[in-house]
Amino acid sequence: MPQIGPYTLTNAVALAPMAGVTDLPFRQLCARLGAGLVVSEMVNSNPRLRNTDKTRLRTRHDAEIEPRSVQIAGNDPQQMAAAARYNVALGAQVIDINMGCPAKKVCRKAAGSALLADEPLVRDILRAVVAAVQVPVTLKIRTGPSPQARNGVSIARIAEDAGIAALAVHGRTRACAFRGSAEYDTIADIVAAVDIPVFANGDIESAEKAVAVLRHTGAAGVMVGRAAQGRPWLCGQIAARLANGSTPPAPSLAQQVALLHGHVRALHRFYGDFLGPRIARKHVGWFLQHQPQWLMFRGEFNALDDSAAQLHMIDRLFTGTAAENMAA
Repeated sequence: MPQIGPYTLTNAVALAPMAGVTDLPFRQLCARLGAGLVVSEMVNSNPRLRNTDKTRLRTRHDAEIEPRSVQIAGNDPQQMAAAARYNVALGAQVIDINMGCPAKKVCRKAAGSALLADEPLVRDILRAVVAAVQVPVTLKIRTGPSPQARNGVSIARIAEDAGIAALAVHGRTRACAFRGSAEYDTIADIVAAVDIPVFANGDIESAEKAVAVLRHTGAAGVMVGRAAQGRPWLCGQIAARLANGSTPPAPSLAQQVALLHGHVRALHRFYGDFLGPRIARKHVGWFLQHQPQWLMFRGEFNALDDSAAQLHMIDRLFTGTAAENMAA
């Protein structure tokens, strides 16, 4: 099993940090369903943002599995070091550094994957953060700024020299965003170049794909991102396949609805009666994308702003579909 500092993971499947997705309720659900590591949404290193509601929610770790990994984002070495210390004081057991996000609002501030074009600054940030805390520091990157400038191997060597404990690599460049297909040759080159654990990320949408990517790259594990949206059991399916060579089936439709119901209730509790239903809409929307018989109800669900009404509709959809199947 992959080792991150003193922590041996239960399996080689990590849930990727995703802004607006991997909040505490979703991390808890994916961990319960088999993810070996879950990473928080990115926390801005700007100290002026520490007391905002967004940061407060992103730094909660109630009943979080260990190791508790928190991702920080920014471009100033000293601010990043201070953010690492701050989050460790709040309970982080691993600090993850974001150098992989391609979002324009992040890259405009020369953070996220924009940093990959400035190797000296990458080195300064990594050294500052590693020196600031006594917990393991990990790094998430892309393969480079653009297809013409894939410097992932160079960045990985800088990371290892700086004391980074593990690395996750998305098989696209910053310029690619999420277009096209991920490529894994660069990840294989990175695995061959460093001795720290490397997690392959990008288009890991099934257990079969995870096996193929691990075989191609030689990585220590895989990191699952967007494919887990609406399928929080995917990490567990992949972990089981890697452990025993057999992929368990997805939960039954009844089990999926029960998981969705529990997840939506958890979102209501976590965010409150106003924000909770609004956050729930996107998670239910991702679930419905995998259920074409219900996708037509997405607009109706999105119009609901009451917690009880949302839960009632989830139950009504499943009950109605089950009754129709029995009648047929």
